[in-house]
Amino acid sequence: MDPAAPDRTTRREEVLVVLSLSLLASAVFAILDLFSAPLSGVAVASVSQSTDVIRQVLGVVFGLAPVWLVFHLLRRSGEPADVIGFAWDRPREDLARGVALFAVVGIGGIGVYSAAVAMHVNRFVDPAPPLGHWWTVPVLLITALQAALLEEVIASGYLLTRLGQLGWSTAAAIGASSLLRGSYHLYQGWGGFAGNLAMGALFGAIFVRTRRAWPLAIAHFLLDTGAGVIFILFHSHLPGFT
Repeated sequence: MDPAAPDRTTRREEVLVVLSLSLLASAVFAILDLFSAPLSGVAVASVSQSTDVIRQVLGVVFGLAPVWLVFHLLRRSGEPADVIGFAWDRPREDLARGVALFAVVGIGGIGVYSAAVAMHVNRFVDPAPPLGHWWTVPVLLITALQAALLEEVIASGYLLTRLGQLGWSTAAAIGASSLLRGSYHLYQGWGGFAGNLAMGALFGAIFVRTRRAWPLAIAHFLLDTGAGVIFILFHSHLPGFT
C-alpha cells in the first residue's frame, strides 16, 4: 500500500461524502416516497404527514453534504479549519461580531427588499417551512443553520481562500464570490440579486480583512431565522396569505 494513501477512515468518509452528494440522497427520499403513498390502491393513513418532518430534516442533512466535502478536502490536504476561517477559538468575539453584522445587514436588507417588491422587480419570498406543524420552528432553525453554513463555508471561506491561492486579486475574488451569491438568489428577482450581491461584497471584505468566517455564518443564521419568524408571526397580514 502506498504510504501516502489515505487511511481507511478517510476512505470511508470519502465514500459517504460522495454518496451523500449523489445516489444516497436519492435512495433515501425514494424510500420515503414508497412509504408515504399508497401502493396498489391500499391507503396508509397519515403516513404521508408523518414523513413530512423526516423529509424536511433529511433535506437539511443532505444539503450540508457540500460543507462536509469542503472539510474533508481540507483534512486530506493537511489544512486546518482556520484556513477558511472556521476555527472555533474565539466564540464570544465571533458571536458579538455576528450579531452586530446581523443588525447592519438586516436593516439594509429590509430596505432593499421592500423597495424591490414595491417596484415589482422582486417576488414575494416565503422564508418559512410549512406552517401549522409542531416542527415548523425547529425546521426553520435547522434550515437557517444549513443555509448559513453552506453559503459561508463555500461562498466565503472556501472560495475566497482558494481563489486567493490561485493568484486572483482580492477585488476579483470578492467580486466573483459576490456575483455567485447574487446569482443563486435570482429566483427572488432583481432585488434579491442586488441585495445578496451587496451582502456578498460586504461579507467578502470582512472575511479577507479578518480571516474569520464564523461571524458571517452567525449573521446569516440570524437573518434567515429572523425572516422566518417574522413571516410566521405576521403572514396573515401579507397579500396572498390568510
